[in-house]
Amino acid sequence: MQDDQMLALPMATGGNDFGDFSAPAPMGGMGGMGMDSPMGGSPVKLSGKAKAAIVVRLLLNEGADIPIEELPDELQMELTQQMGKMRLVDRETLYAVASEFAEMLDNVGLTFPNGLAGALTAMDGKISRLTASRLRKEAGVRQFGNPWDRLKQLPPEDLASLAEAESTEVAAVLLSKLETAKAAQMLAALPGPVARRIAYAVSHTGNVTPETVDRIGLSLAAQVEARPDLAFDSSPGQRVGAILTEAAAAKRDEVLTALEEEDQEFATDVRKAIYTYSLIAQRMQPLDVPKLMRVLAQPDLVTAIAFATDEDDVATSEFLLDNMSNRMATNIREEVAERGKVKKSDGEAAFGLIVSAMRDLVTSGEIELKTDDDEDE
Repeated sequence: MQDDQMLALPMATGGNDFGDFSAPAPMGGMGGMGMDSPMGGSPVKLSGKAKAAIVVRLLLNEGADIPIEELPDELQMELTQQMGKMRLVDRETLYAVASEFAEMLDNVGLTFPNGLAGALTAMDGKISRLTASRLRKEAGVRQFGNPWDRLKQLPPEDLASLAEAESTEVAAVLLSKLETAKAAQMLAALPGPVARRIAYAVSHTGNVTPETVDRIGLSLAAQVEARPDLAFDSSPGQRVGAILTEAAAAKRDEVLTALEEEDQEFATDVRKAIYTYSLIAQRMQPLDVPKLMRVLAQPDLVTAIAFATDEDDVATSEFLLDNMSNRMATNIREEVAERGKVKKSDGEAAFGLIVSAMRDLVTSGEIELKTDDDEDE
């Protein structure tokens, strides 16, 4: 058989053996199709593993990027060993194997994850962590397929907390495994001296082995998964801040004063989480004002601006008027002039509606408020 009529496969030192496989996969419509021996001997029946080796070799020859590394280690070993036993495949056999493979793909209607580990990954977030943990323990399934995929999904702040709790060398490996943008965000969330030490430690990661990186990933991911489920998504300061945002100004000031006497740090966290009408000018981006105007009823805005008398409240009113359309601002100013004095209950209710609308836009991601760092700049 001429070389230009064959698909070259890795040569083996043995004879024509394709391995001792107990369940050969029959070729559809080919009967007991075999592969002719390169030396002209009797044909050898192709097992499922031999066909898999042929398909993989064909795809690799065509430049396909096959994620073989995602297969279990045992299957990767068996596939590689099988390819090591293969010799030459004639074009007719190659075409028959490729056709059968293509037909199998065409007939696939639905696929399921391979094994319990894959099923748990697919059901992540759909079943409780307690159930998932019990299934893994009972079946002896490794906790994470690729722990780094789990770690890369964490917010930069969580990654920074992990890095601070670990040695500088481990943190350097963590930094090296992240995408550059996420790594930069993680460094930004770290104190300056810690960030510098970790960045320098990256220079000593040149000889780190893949096994070490895998163990570090498993250890870090295990720490993340070991965190207890929390009843609340937001921090205590954010929850109290949200409550006080909806409270009347007098009650809000009373509670804040009491909190400052009891716990100054907690009171500071609460103040950061409070949204009030007077803070809109300080926290909101000018370009976001039109978005707020679209969700507000103009009478509510007129009531709020007419009620605003404190310096900070007036500053917010001017901020809103300056950043909306000129026509709308003119109309509102005229209505405010005609409105006269506003009852306290009506004014505070209007303040609340505007603040609530702004919070909804923040929650939905349509606008983003300035941070303390932005204000400092």
